[in-house]
Amino acid sequence: MKLVRIFLKFLLGLVLFIVLFLAVSLAPVDDTPYRQMPYYAQTKQRLAQLSPPPIAKRTIRAGWSKINITPPYTTPTGGYGVRRGHHWRTVSDSIYARAIVLDNGATRIAVVGLDLLITPPTVTESLKRRLPEVGLRWENVYMGAIHSHNSVGGWAPGLVGGLIAGSYDEKIVMRITDGVLAAIRNAQASLTPVRIGYGQTDASDYITSRIAFSGPTRPLDGQIRLLKLQKQDSTSALLLTFAGHATLFDGGNGDFLSRDYPGSLVDRLEKKSTDFALFMAGAVGSTAPKARGKTDFQEIRNYAGDLARRIEQTVPQIQTRPDSALSMLTLPLGLREPHPRVIGNWRVRPWLFYAIYGDYPSDLKALRIGKTILLGTPCDFSGELVADFKPLANRKGINLMITSFDGGYIGYVTPDRYYNRKTYETRDMNWFGPYNGAYFEEMMMGLLEKIG
Repeated sequence: MKLVRIFLKFLLGLVLFIVLFLAVSLAPVDDTPYRQMPYYAQTKQRLAQLSPPPIAKRTIRAGWSKINITPPYTTPTGGYGVRRGHHWRTVSDSIYARAIVLDNGATRIAVVGLDLLITPPTVTESLKRRLPEVGLRWENVYMGAIHSHNSVGGWAPGLVGGLIAGSYDEKIVMRITDGVLAAIRNAQASLTPVRIGYGQTDASDYITSRIAFSGPTRPLDGQIRLLKLQKQDSTSALLLTFAGHATLFDGGNGDFLSRDYPGSLVDRLEKKSTDFALFMAGAVGSTAPKARGKTDFQEIRNYAGDLARRIEQTVPQIQTRPDSALSMLTLPLGLREPHPRVIGNWRVRPWLFYAIYGDYPSDLKALRIGKTILLGTPCDFSGELVADFKPLANRKGINLMITSFDGGYIGYVTPDRYYNRKTYETRDMNWFGPYNGAYFEEMMMGLLEKIG
């Protein structure tokens, strides 16, 4: 009888503990329209206060460089899913930090592409401290990543970081940061005048929607977008974006360190079409690649080859000319309280989210290079939203390239009408609540208006 009483007291205590924990850890979703929220007013004010760029003093000069940042030891694989913490064993292809530096005498900008899953927020914070070593500030840097799910991990602390990228290792953060700074430094040493041109080619048949099973969806953005920089000695660089998820390595095939198809693609382009290529993931939110091949390696080779052939047909048609327009805007982004949902319409409270993930500031970026504007987002940005920007871009007569993973990471941003769909993209990876699609679009269009 005494044992029964002890057990009942223990059970009651356990129930009370669980109830108390849930009370302090969970809250209902706040569905207040975003324009009524303080974070909206704050970001709107920041947008209005952004300064216009200084007047150009000469036509754009550019230089480019890449630095091998492959660790000399095995690391966790950065890539979600069943890879959690799994160490790669074989270097299928090396990992690089790539940089293009542009300068018009009044403004200097570095465009940096990382052969990683995302731009790690820890690397962003490190760069903010160290960019003065190369004469730049965070506001002068436009970041992106190839989004390979078989690249180096170990760059994210905390529980969520461990699930995404394995056990945290400060040495990896320093190695990536050092590589970025070295690439920028080398690119600055080779600045010479360039002619600039833009082209694009459709590859919509190589991507599909990952959330189409949940109901009707809009068309994805399937354009390969190309910005060409050509020096007087005919050497050239290509900055290219595409929205195919770099997931051709199967989730269970984590033994290989790889750049996936973007790596194979830039390697081929650098042999046949250009001297230097920098790939950035476009609006990859909710896209999946459509590949052919019996093995992961065949799929990567075939996918990259098919995309390369379309690019190779387009590059000779790109007409280049001198241009002096170069400017960049960085908009610190206010957000709703963290809203990852766990039970029905109940979400984790901010203190718990920040405890397991961390609190990383995020920005929206706008970069103008001649008649082309790049918009950078701190997320997996949905390709379904890209079409909404076309009327404004057409009215302003500019070419638009939208990229993901610009330095922070807030999860997925998808169309708001999908918020209650039970998909990985719209529920598990929506970390900051309803109306983010409309909010992001409004602020991005505001940047486009201001910089265009």
